[in-house]
Amino acid sequence: MTREANIALAERYYQALADGDFVALAGLHSDDVVFNLLGSTPVSGRWEGKAECFGPLVADGVIGKLVPETVRFSRKWRIMCADEDRVVGLMYGGGMGTNGHEYLQTYCQIMTIRGGKIVELHEFFDTALVELALNDNPTAKGPSDVNRPFEF
Repeated sequence: MTREANIALAERYYQALADGDFVALAGLHSDDVVFNLLGSTPVSGRWEGKAECFGPLVADGVIGKLVPETVRFSRKWRIMCADEDRVVGLMYGGGMGTNGHEYLQTYCQIMTIRGGKIVELHEFFDTALVELALNDNPTAKGPSDVNRPFEF
């Protein structure tokens, strides 16, 4: 695909997340998509296939641990770079954890695209926040406001 077509697909990805349209989001991925998630949290690791990625991972491991009416991913996003095979983007969003901790996460995603579908995703995020807000497993320090916040 062209660089422009890949950017358009990534924009549809982020817009589907902003709209909470997980059916449209899943449709942007190949059936045998692979998600590679940073860290050693319960959602970290290599997830293979659309059913596994959007079932146990997304539905149970993330969305199922958030208060539904507070969930809004892709509150902000930016495409950082793209070529004929990949798009790198940054995204900010989340919601309130069912355990009462706020889950507003910044993600870096590297999407590999073939045939108009995302075939592989590498995702980087704050694992301490995942543990606190999604797994009720606070780290010694816990979350804090950043003195020099990251700008999109």
